[in-house]
Parts: sequence; C-alpha cells; structure tokens
Amino acid sequence: MTITPGDQVRADHQLSMDELAAVIARDIPAGAFVNLGIGQPTRIADHLPADSGVVLHTENGMLHMGPKAEGDAVDPDLTNAGKVPVTELPGAAYFHHADSFAMMRGGHLDVCVLGAYQVAFDGDLANWTTGRPDDIPAVGGAMDLAIGAKDVYVMMTLFTRSGEPKLVPRCTYPLTGIGCVSRVYTDHGVFDVGPDGVRIRETYGVGAHELAERLGITLSPSAQRPARRTAEPGAGPATPP
Repeated sequence: MTITPGDQVRADHQLSMDELAAVIARDIPAGAFVNLGIGQPTRIADHLPADSGVVLHTENGMLHMGPKAEGDAVDPDLTNAGKVPVTELPGAAYFHHADSFAMMRGGHLDVCVLGAYQVAFDGDLANWTTGRPDDIPAVGGAMDLAIGAKDVYVMMTLFTRSGEPKLVPRCTYPLTGIGCVSRVYTDHGVFDVGPDGVRIRETYGVGAHELAERLGITLSPSAQRPARRTAEPGAGPATPP
C-alpha cells in the first residue's frame, strides 16, 4: 500500500480535539446536510460559522441543530443523539426516529463524521465493538450513516493509548462498513483513504516521513509531489502540478 504526501499544511504541534474539530468544521462545504456522530464529532457544531448554511441532522430526529447549550439555554428535552443539551437554529424541525433513519439510509446527508476504533487504508470502518469479552457493543446508527452519507469522515486519535496505529492496512475489529470512509482526521494529521490507498493531506507536529514510519508504511519516492513547473519563454502558460 502506498502513502503519498500531498498538500501539507503542517502545524508545529499535535492538535487537541477542539482544534481538530475546528479543522473539520473548516472543511465541511457550505450548505451541506451533516450528521455528527456521538462523542468527539459533536464538538464540530461549536466551530461552524453562523453563516455557513450547514444544516446539522441528529439521529434522534432534528434538523438545524445549533451549538452545545450552556447555562440558561439548557433544555433537558432538547438534546443531540448523545444526550448532550444543544440549541436550535432558526428553521429547526423535528421528526420521527424512523424518518431520521430514512434520511440517513436514503442518501440525503452530504457528510457524516464518526469516531472509530480502526480505519483501513481502503476505507473500511470499525467503530462499534472491539470484540473483546468485556466490551459493550454500541453500533447505534453508524452502519446506516456509513452506507447512506455521500462522504464519511472519521475523527479520532491516530494512536491508541498503548501507541498502536488506528489507521491500519486491514481492520482487525468487526466492521461497521466496507470501503465507506473517504477522509480521516486525527491529532497527528489528515488522510484521504479509499481504493487507491492513503494520501497525507496535513500533518501536525510530525513530518510526513516520520508519520509514515510510525504507521509502518514506506513513502514511495515515485509518488512524491512533483515540483512546480515554470513556463519557458514563448512556451505558453505553465502546467499546474
């Protein structure tokens, strides 16, 4: 499997989960219909610009969810799928749980952002159980989102607490979806994944070569990004790399 270094915008430190949530919010297209998975991905709602036009869908039946509610804005009957108090934006709508899953399965969401135990280089996703006897399986609507959203992003730490990569050649945990993930956001870098393998888009606090070494993958010299070509006199415009 080949990793190709891409358009790196390297930060000089490993990102916190809030910083990573801001990066993902930056990349969500304006006007997109988006589901944020339970846990860390819900932080993204707090970083979406008010004029982004992004419509947040919740698994428990709400469109136009706003940022997390605090103080007097907390309504115990108004929560996201993770039971975290949230706000509503103008035009908010509520609907039956079955209708919510119909939106998820029917291809009506542009993007979903999920957490994961593992993601494979080809986009396989494992996020509902590790299969260990003491593990409590929690699939929720992840399988529906994985097959129904047009783009599936993953937000996770790149390594486990014991230092094992969570971006792997093949998932060893039970799968949630096959070849469904298109992009992985981690505290050390952002990766595009899919049938053609892995492409590093950005790195945080570590270089692409060191990161590839920690993942156990060798960078392909032939896949290095080509140098920008410059036009010779009279040769017309330069061809962009």
